[in-house]
Amino acid sequence: MINLYIGHDPRESIGTFVFLSSLLRRTTSPTAVTPMHKPMLHRVFGGDVADGTNAFTLSRFLIPFLQGWTGTAIFVDGADMILKADLAELEVWRDPYAAVQVVKHDYKTSAPRKYIGTSMEADNEDYHRKNWASVMLINCAHFAWRKMTPQYMRTASKLDILNFSWMPDEWIGELPVHWNWLADEYGENAEAKLLHWTQGVPAFPHYHDTPHAADWREEHANVNYATD
Repeated sequence: MINLYIGHDPRESIGTFVFLSSLLRRTTSPTAVTPMHKPMLHRVFGGDVADGTNAFTLSRFLIPFLQGWTGTAIFVDGADMILKADLAELEVWRDPYAAVQVVKHDYKTSAPRKYIGTSMEADNEDYHRKNWASVMLINCAHFAWRKMTPQYMRTASKLDILNFSWMPDEWIGELPVHWNWLADEYGENAEAKLLHWTQGVPAFPHYHDTPHAADWREEHANVNYATD
């Protein structure tokens, strides 16, 4: 069983359902899906731990807490992604000694603004280890996660949390870049296993012609499919 947590923001709900379509079509292992949905988390924790440009900016770091610091999990942004491969293939990369494994991107964004033309529009801030946390293989039992509680989250720096400055580097393992391919930053890649649109999904008019938009629209068409 794969424990999969996905980002969900009601302002781009279509992205969540398109991602789920790609998951259902390609993944071979039984998968339990938990949306990181801001109103739901607010009710659970009795306060806001999801401060950021989307509803799951920080809440993703509470996954080990939600699992009682046991077992393993995968987090993906989800709402601005689609799978092009079986998610079970990602599991083979697990390192039992790492607290977390990520694609270690090293880039400066090509766009100063993101979500252009939508209610989510915001500055596209560059920061250390940007987008490392958008796909995570998580070892929930690793003691490095024990400090990540709702109480800690409310007082810690958002950027310190996002760039893993609270965790020793040797506990941060690596994943191949094709498991978090930033389509709008890196361009086309036929070998990509997970496509990620960091500036806005092709559903938004401003991003209609972004790299790999045709892949997204193909998956969107599948969401709307029904037999006679």
